[in-house]
Amino acid sequence: MDRSRLLLVLLVTLLVTAGCSAAPAGPGDGAGDGTDGAADGGAGDADLQGAETAGRVAVTVTRVVDGDTLTVEYENGTADTVRLLGVDTPEVHSENTPDEFEGVPETEAGRSCLRRWGERASTHAKDRLTGEQVTLHFDANEGRRGYYDRLLAYVVHDGSQFNYGLVTGGYARVYESGFTAREPFEDAESTARESGEGLWECATGNPPTGTATVTADGGSTDGRLRVATINADAEGNDNENLDDEYVVLENTGDGDLDLSGWTVTDEAGKTYTFGEFTLAAGERVTLHTGSGSDTVTDVHWGREGAVWNNGGDTVTVRDDSGTVVAERSY
Repeated sequence: MDRSRLLLVLLVTLLVTAGCSAAPAGPGDGAGDGTDGAADGGAGDADLQGAETAGRVAVTVTRVVDGDTLTVEYENGTADTVRLLGVDTPEVHSENTPDEFEGVPETEAGRSCLRRWGERASTHAKDRLTGEQVTLHFDANEGRRGYYDRLLAYVVHDGSQFNYGLVTGGYARVYESGFTAREPFEDAESTARESGEGLWECATGNPPTGTATVTADGGSTDGRLRVATINADAEGNDNENLDDEYVVLENTGDGDLDLSGWTVTDEAGKTYTFGEFTLAAGERVTLHTGSGSDTVTDVHWGREGAVWNNGGDTVTVRDDSGTVVAERSY
């Protein structure tokens, strides 16, 4: 074989080898990560409310940004951001625009009511999706990515479509776009709105404030619970002694108080949500900012930095329906 022909063979071999070893396409571009799915979308056993889908991929939810936005991780460890298709929960990181939610007045009360429901939608999503494996289904009539390069998807968890559940539960309105399941979503929103479900309680001339009349010592007039103690200034550096930053809640009623789903928030909106927890009559529970083992007298927020401002803050306790039970400022 002459020299020129040998060089040609070597060149062809190098080109073929380079093509075989090229890096696979990244997650979300429809190749190499499973997002291309089957030709019919491969809905499997999921109830997609009649949506026509075009591919799916299994991911793990690593963080809930808010009620309609998640960060996820693919099997290969790559991260991505997902915007839930067809729904819009009230804002928690910016100001709400009430006229986007039919019937909600353009007043401070309307915006405040929507913000509370935005917080509840976020808590709802965190409780159900954080750390869970879900399947993202892509709509046949929508692009896979939206304006901010986020994936647009139906999120299916345990066989149920989470997007649709946000609408039926009153956590979200239907976001106007061309997704194929729009009709059943709009029917679900109409039903929720007519019954005043969830955020639609805000759609009145005088939206509920979610506040109770609060006494000076941190107790509410319904007599269920009070904020007994606030220790905002831990000994030494607050961020290095988080167990010594705490608030104490006291059951001031005559019977046991089920705190499951209740929340404690500061003025900035940082929120602790109780898991399954019952506080006996006359007993107290201390909520520590740091991490530790929970007991019948002490629970831990698990934060990595201080919550309560030494110069002044407000502790707000809400029950599982979002009604303010106790509030204390210092």
